Amino acid sequence: MQIGVETAKAVDQRRVFVVDQDEITRAALQFMLHDEIETHELATPEEAYAKGVDWLRPDVVLLGASFLAERGAGLVGEVLRAFPGVRLLIVCAKAEEALALEGLKAGAHAALVKPLTLADVRRKVDTLLGRDGAAPLVRLA
Repeated sequence: MQIGVETAKAVDQRRVFVVDQDEITRAALQFMLHDEIETHELATPEEAYAKGVDWLRPDVVLLGASFLAERGAGLVGEVLRAFPGVRLLIVCAKAEEALALEGLKAGAHAALVKPLTLADVRRKVDTLLGRDGAAPLVRLA
């Protein structure tokens, strides 16, 4: 099922990795994005590293804040080193905003706070990809 898909976005050759411990969040994000961009859901950063070898490199990684709670903000640098040039988006619940802020300070490009909506998720990913019509990316100092 395609919901409000723009043809130019649907044929875009870029891809997104959704890396979250929560299977429901992964599935929801994959469903929201897959019509407009190649989207892969993965349960761990290690799965993402393995899948991202050579040709399957992601352009955007949506990383669940639970990994920051478990492994620390150093994980942000690890992901950025594993995928040079990737844009990193931290996905968090309202109660995890402090973790997301730590991730932003460590080099993540943006955060997405739950509840997730189709419009917000697509707009944030479009912004990170620099797609037309997206709001400009604002980086925290």
